[in-house]
Amino acid sequence: MGRAYAVREASIKKNGAAKGKIYTTFAKEIYLVCKRGGTEVEANSELKRLIDKAKKSQVPSDIIDRAIAKAKGANQEDYKEVIYEGFGPGASTLVIKALTDNVNRTVGEVRAAFNKVHKSLGVTNSVTYNYDHLTIVGIKSDKYDELFEALLNEGIDIVDLEQDEDLLIVTAKYNDGTKVKDVIDKLFGSIEYEIDESGMYPKDKITLDGEDLETFNKLYKMLDEIEDVSEIYTNVEENLIN
Repeated sequence: MGRAYAVREASIKKNGAAKGKIYTTFAKEIYLVCKRGGTEVEANSELKRLIDKAKKSQVPSDIIDRAIAKAKGANQEDYKEVIYEGFGPGASTLVIKALTDNVNRTVGEVRAAFNKVHKSLGVTNSVTYNYDHLTIVGIKSDKYDELFEALLNEGIDIVDLEQDEDLLIVTAKYNDGTKVKDVIDKLFGSIEYEIDESGMYPKDKITLDGEDLETFNKLYKMLDEIEDVSEIYTNVEENLIN
């Protein structure tokens, strides 16, 4: 299997996340997308795709509608996406994505989690240089050549394009994610995305054991329980995280 397959197997996971947190995260993301591109679904392709993704994750329609309505109203809340980078036990690293309306509160909670296990946050790019910021999408199709040509014609830098049985999987740089979906929509029309993920993927994975693994899982759990934290990326093998 190619690179995309390996990356897809390490796809973003919300380990142990409660439904309430998933709903809250989608609501914040919908709010941010509305602020960027407007609240009209048909005029904002990013919003349309995010709503489809939310529905696939079984987010209730009233939560989606309230997030859009909030974005239409006065700016009572101002959510921001912030990234924190940290060092765990052994050679482990973590990249923490948060959606917050109070950066001081969020960084305090994230730092406190690291402090409790005697580990530390890093400065910008102290960890992320060892990660690739990617978008991965997959559809049921066997039109490899047609999609490859269409992506090239749009000048998209394809990291990987793979036919995995009945799935056609595109891995691209994060900033090209919307362009990739535009090409797919134009080529295939209305089609369901079997894979639709964006995130920070480590260039190399590590394993932990013993006290290091115990400390890592304690840290991961504390970070995951912070309400503002929406994603945690790490270079630790997924099957060790619990």
